[in-house]
This record gives sequence, structure tokens and C-alpha cells, in this order.
Amino acid sequence: MADGRQFGEVADVYEDARPGYAPDLADTIAAFHGREPQDVLEIGAGTGKGTAILAALGGRLTCVEPDPRMAALLRSRHPAAHVIVAPFEDAAAGPADVVGCALAWHWLDPARRNRLACDALRPGGTLAVFGHRYDYADPAHQQAFDRAFSSVDESPLLVRPDDWVHRDVLGAGLWTDVRDVQSSRTVPMAAPEYLRLVRTFGPFRAKSPQLQQRLLDVLAATLSELGGGTVLDLRGFLVLARRA
Repeated sequence: MADGRQFGEVADVYEDARPGYAPDLADTIAAFHGREPQDVLEIGAGTGKGTAILAALGGRLTCVEPDPRMAALLRSRHPAAHVIVAPFEDAAAGPADVVGCALAWHWLDPARRNRLACDALRPGGTLAVFGHRYDYADPAHQQAFDRAFSSVDESPLLVRPDDWVHRDVLGAGLWTDVRDVQSSRTVPMAAPEYLRLVRTFGPFRAKSPQLQQRLLDVLAATLSELGGGTVLDLRGFLVLARRA
């Protein structure tokens, strides 16, 4: 499924396994915006990993999430938020002072996402797109997992440049004061945690059940060879911009 609703099949796993975001991300967004927002709108809120950051900004919070299973968990975690169950392209949400999007920008229509986000903002409002790339602190682990993934499915993965969101927002020609804030933090993961995390990745969800199981078996063997776990290097990004 091309709009991200495939994650609803593992909503509970997504909520448990996916790392959250560092709380100081909210401080960076707030400092850029410069005042407490009256209304905050989140695109593709999922189970609420990014919602925790946007809720800390203050103001009324509206979350748009296309999958009802993800939205149910979102409501339980953030009962004060108004949740709209629909694709953002169909939601007609706004106006807001801050529009945020955590690891969902790539699921939006590339031809319309900047315009729709801009139209959802009041003049002078802030766009905040953030997320992280999953890498490994040890290069040897990176190589071992690359071999494991390719041994099961040799089809190439779409690998976007680290700064692709910054380029996308900057290239839209709709924004002023576009900034790209980079960060990095490590997250140790034992084998069971890592295998649960893999089950929430889009490329994994797109495989057949047979390929999914084969991949989990190969990854479990790889983790055993690596000592029973790994350390993730979460390379974070935060793209900030203002509506002119």
C-alpha cells in the first residue's frame, strides 16, 4: 500500500519498537517559531512518536493519520489531541501556526506535499519536518546486516540522500528561512527488540509473508553471530521553514 496504511497491521509493535525523539527537539522548534502557537497540526501522526514533540509546543493539537488502527493508539496516548482519520491530501485540516511531520513526509504526494502544508499554515507559520535514519554504530555490523538483507532479497532499496527533505522543501519555492538541523544518538538494541523494529519498516512490510519470515530468520542468526544485539546510530534531521 503506497500511503503508509500498511503499518496499521503492526500498530502495537510500531508503538513498542520504534524509538521516540529527543525532547530537546521541541525546544528547537519553539525557538525557531518564536512564540507559543495557537494551533498545531501534525501530518501522518502514526501512534504518536512525533506527537509527543509537537504537543510540548502548546496550543490546540490536531493530528491527521490515515490508518484507523494507528489512530486508535494515537488517541489513547494523546487524548487531548483532535485526531482526523484520513490521508493528509484529503483532510482539509488547518489553519495552524505550526505544521509538523515526523517520518511521514515521503508518504505524501511529492507534487503536492509542500503546497498542501503551506496552505495549512497561517502567514508566518512554521513547517517542521523531522525524523531519523537507521544506521549502525559499528561499521562491521552495518556490513553484516547489509549481507543479511541482500541474501534474502537482492532487489535494490530506495536510499534517499540524508538531506533529501531539506532539498525538497527548499526546492518547492514556497518557504523562507529554510534550515536543516542534523543530530545523532546511539540506541542499544538486543536481538528481540531489533527483530521487532524490523517488522515496522516499510520495505519489510512490502515483502511476502514467506520472505518476511526468511529475513527474520537470517537476521536472528546474524544477531547471534554479533553477540546477541547491536547499537543503532540514529542520524536525526529537522527541517524548519516559514510560510512567507
